[in-house]
Amino acid sequence: MLQLIRILMICFLSCLLFSSPILANEEENADEKRLDLYKKTEAITQIPWYYFAAIDQYESNTQEETASDGVISITIPENKWYGLANPSKQNKPFWIAMFDGFGQDGNGDGLAERTNDEDILHSFAHYIEKHGKTKQDIKIALWSYYQRELTVQTIMNIAKIFKEYGTITLNETDFPIPKGYNYSYKNTWGDARGFGGRRIHEGTDIFANYGVPVKATTYGVVELKGWNRYGGWRIGIRDIYSRYHYFAHLNGYQDGLEIGDIVEPGDVIGSVGATGYGPPGTSGKFPPHLHYGIYQDNGSTEWSFDPYPHLRKWEKKARSN
Repeated sequence: MLQLIRILMICFLSCLLFSSPILANEEENADEKRLDLYKKTEAITQIPWYYFAAIDQYESNTQEETASDGVISITIPENKWYGLANPSKQNKPFWIAMFDGFGQDGNGDGLAERTNDEDILHSFAHYIEKHGKTKQDIKIALWSYYQRELTVQTIMNIAKIFKEYGTITLNETDFPIPKGYNYSYKNTWGDARGFGGRRIHEGTDIFANYGVPVKATTYGVVELKGWNRYGGWRIGIRDIYSRYHYFAHLNGYQDGLEIGDIVEPGDVIGSVGATGYGPPGTSGKFPPHLHYGIYQDNGSTEWSFDPYPHLRKWEKKARSN
């Protein structure tokens, strides 16, 4: 009997240990550690912390594995860290410098370790410093490192969001249709579509009346706005997790909303319409609805995934609030 009680107690304590509040606290602590590291690097290099935060966030979004032994996700390839022609993987800064390597000593221990958070951040700061410290210099440094325009744009937009809110913890979400309006939707991702040739439906259709407000679902930056022959009047918003949120068939846009603007969950960005399937201004070829899609960027390509589970979760949360 005592043995059974011990087993039950162990199970109970295990459940407590791995419960969501504790995991949430662990995530908050990791965020605090990261923020401290970014700001420490800023104090040393005078490069604003939110650029390091944005690079790290982008790497977290796109890297399957990280080399760091700590909390930073930035992973410098070995050939970059040690230098392309370096015959060994010695962590001595003078040896790495001989081969024009990336690695620097950031914590003063005389080593440039590819797995050490302070060394990683200091090394990236040193790389940026070689190009300069203005916003344009940093963009050039990012282009030189990543060689991809969407990556540079995404990192700069994430930095813009972190700067605006002064934090890297921005997990709030919202459902795109406000409470109090009638709407309906079901899982239509992957269904066949015929206009413009055979293709699949890359989103979820939320049916509502003309003019019903449409809200941003996450923190993000307006990346695209205008007409598309398939989507009509549409808006594209990139969030801090490298996800592109696509709002289509709109009746119109919120006054003053422009490309480059920061939005947050719950901000009205437009209204439901029935535009699309033709040249600019075409409307009424289908019932009014919001087409909502999400695309994930992995650093080399971007693909659509089913937004329906996210919408259900956000809807439940919005109703409970």
